[in-house]
Amino acid sequence: MTNEYKIAILLPTRGRTKALDRSLIGLLEQADDLDSIQLLLGLDTDDTVGIEHFQKELQPRLDAMGVDYTAMTFAPIGYGRLNEYINELAKNSSADWLFFWNDDAIMETQGWDTEICRYTGQFKLLAVHTHHDHPYSIFPIVPRAWLDVIGHLSLHSMTDAWLSQNAYCVDIWERIDVHVIHDRADLTGNNLDATFKERELLEGNPSNPRDFHHTLMTLHRMQECDKLNEYLESINADSSFWKNVKDGKQDPWENLRKNDINKQMRQFQIKMT
Repeated sequence: MTNEYKIAILLPTRGRTKALDRSLIGLLEQADDLDSIQLLLGLDTDDTVGIEHFQKELQPRLDAMGVDYTAMTFAPIGYGRLNEYINELAKNSSADWLFFWNDDAIMETQGWDTEICRYTGQFKLLAVHTHHDHPYSIFPIVPRAWLDVIGHLSLHSMTDAWLSQNAYCVDIWERIDVHVIHDRADLTGNNLDATFKERELLEGNPSNPRDFHHTLMTLHRMQECDKLNEYLESINADSSFWKNVKDGKQDPWENLRKNDINKQMRQFQIKMT
């Protein structure tokens, strides 16, 4: 299948106007080729402030820039189901790469789109420099084939963790030369609003079926790794890493630990001792 665009930006947003403008317009202004970018915005039907701002302020600016965009409305389901927004936006895209962006992210690299496209044709999860170089891809960038193979991007709201762990397990995680500021309240003190304060975090209670570390969630990720590895085999890419993991010959988190240069992954540090 030939995609119409090179990169699709997937951006759910709620209740933010100034932060959204700063994030999105800045991202687009630093792209080399706007004609190759598709923008997909997700808005809640009850977010009257956000919808009015989009229609009166943001939409005219996007039209003036000549950006291809689609604004989709969703019945509000909250941060705890953020992945469902992302999955639906992704399914409505037509691009070689799917780029999960945030309304509290600030792009610092001119030509970020050109850098991403250097990897077109490779089946990898790409990670930008951000968040003290967190070993996860905080703003995941995946090839469209990932969605086609699995049928979704993530089954959990922690999309960055979900995709990154799968990528490490099949050895396709790669950092690229793109730099982003994550202007999140607990990192910078900015955007300390209702969207941040009321977000539902589903990690730390494995007995909860919706928790990231619940047994069924872990099983789902293992099943997805099997599918990803089968795809790697089908394109004659190296699929030995995951096979060795399943055979007990390979630590699945070896590369994650190497990339955790600022020791942000406590659970993996504990397992090392």
